[in-house]
Amino acid sequence: MKKILPIGYIMIAVLIILAASMMIFGPIIGNVFSETNNNLPGVSYAPMATASAYDQVTNSNDGSSVPAPNVKRIVIQNADLSIVVADVQVRMKDIQVMADKMGGFVVSSNLYQRNANNNVPVPEAQITIRVPVEKLEDALTQIKKDVVEVRNETRTGQDVTAEYVDLQSRLKNYEAAEAQLEKILETATETQDVVSIFNQLVYYREQIELVKGQIKYYDEAAALSAISVSIVAEATIQPLVIGKWEPKGVALEAVQDLIDFLKGFVEFLIRFVIYTLPVWIMIGVPLYLVFIGARALFRKIRGSKPKKEQPQEVEKK
Repeated sequence: MKKILPIGYIMIAVLIILAASMMIFGPIIGNVFSETNNNLPGVSYAPMATASAYDQVTNSNDGSSVPAPNVKRIVIQNADLSIVVADVQVRMKDIQVMADKMGGFVVSSNLYQRNANNNVPVPEAQITIRVPVEKLEDALTQIKKDVVEVRNETRTGQDVTAEYVDLQSRLKNYEAAEAQLEKILETATETQDVVSIFNQLVYYREQIELVKGQIKYYDEAAALSAISVSIVAEATIQPLVIGKWEPKGVALEAVQDLIDFLKGFVEFLIRFVIYTLPVWIMIGVPLYLVFIGARALFRKIRGSKPKKEQPQEVEKK
């Protein structure tokens, strides 16, 4: 058993090294073979399809798929802004007037007070308007004109084409069912049949109104973009001044340095845990097993050599 133990350590270490090598270099070898195969004569590869299902087909009433190359895209575009101005009330009024001139309207508005750094109350406002989608860029430009600062600006676009096409298909099916039930109702003679058909007609008419309402919402949402504006007074962001000294600059630099250090330290930890540590484990464990096996084998070889007999001292009489 002792003779087999060092050889077993060496075999285990070799297998672990081979497995680690395949894990590290396997993807690279695969890419090389993939590129080589792509260059072989007579070998061709079909391109991957990327078209959306609603760009290619729509469902007919019988459930079959028919081509629809000219599907109109329904995209809801909205924007969020946060601006700093000298006069909050004046800017809020200007935005309301601008929305009216562009053919839009004010969805909501809120004017409130907030304390500045010196505990002086200053006004702030939140206003949401809707303007025609083709005038969205012009509206954003006018809102940001002559402001002290644009704190943030977010544009979002939601593609609801799939939902819109589905609603239209459902509406068509409901209306067809309603027409059929109306024809059946005209020829029905039994009271029970008339009541049953009438109840079904009520159900389908309710569904038709619900679907029409959803379609109308999508139409209006896509035609009129929503712009939410947060209006902040300039006095709110004024730095705290103690005598003639402003601690704002030093504090901001210290905070930025701390953020940069934490960012670098977290990146180092992530890289160490995900990449460096596993690589060292895959390399170090086999090497350690090889070392143990070699040391055991060396000790065994050294221990098997015959020991020289030590000369015995002659006893003195």
